[in-house]
Amino acid sequence: MRTLARAGGGSPPRGESQADERCDICDTRIPDDHRHLLQLEQRRIVCACEACWALHSGDPEYRPAGTRTIWLDRFDCDHELWARLQIPIGLAFVMRSTVSGGVVAFYPSPAGATESELNLEAWDALVERNPRLELDPDAEALIINRLSEPPQYVIAPIDDCYALVGLIKSRWEGIAGGSALEQAVPEFFAALRARGLPSLDARVPELVQEDADDAR
Repeated sequence: MRTLARAGGGSPPRGESQADERCDICDTRIPDDHRHLLQLEQRRIVCACEACWALHSGDPEYRPAGTRTIWLDRFDCDHELWARLQIPIGLAFVMRSTVSGGVVAFYPSPAGATESELNLEAWDALVERNPRLELDPDAEALIINRLSEPPQYVIAPIDDCYALVGLIKSRWEGIAGGSALEQAVPEFFAALRARGLPSLDARVPELVQEDADDAR
């Protein structure tokens, strides 16, 4: 388990503006709505201009951030299975890592994102219960919010996941986080919902869902 040095670094959550943003690779000025790469070894979000994004997307040290935002309804994760995952708090994101070859969970702390590798048997059991839970390695993650009622589960681009960490870190108060978890988290999930993307049944495999849609 370790805390990432620059988790949540890079650009602010989508919809928030940051003056004079620049490409982390060539230092060119870039617009607020720019692309991101994940630096794999450091697990650091890199802001990129279009030229650098195109030039480095295929580099072995980088991975372009994903593009999907998929809300998962009827997600099956009871208390017993949640305990097997050994995630200590009810807010985290989980990704498949090509660097470690495993599944890694990140959860917020005052220093950024704390990283912990998951028990693969428990993860496989979660995927078996929720066949829709297929993640593009490094590029996207499952965000888990069990602090809300009902709990929320969404597959999101990896840069959105790190934006959540940065948002909480910037608002962290005291020992337990204070208003960071009470205000920042609902605001973040509301912004994801505002994109207007439909929810999908987590228990229905993608091909079965497509066949059902075609039959309508």
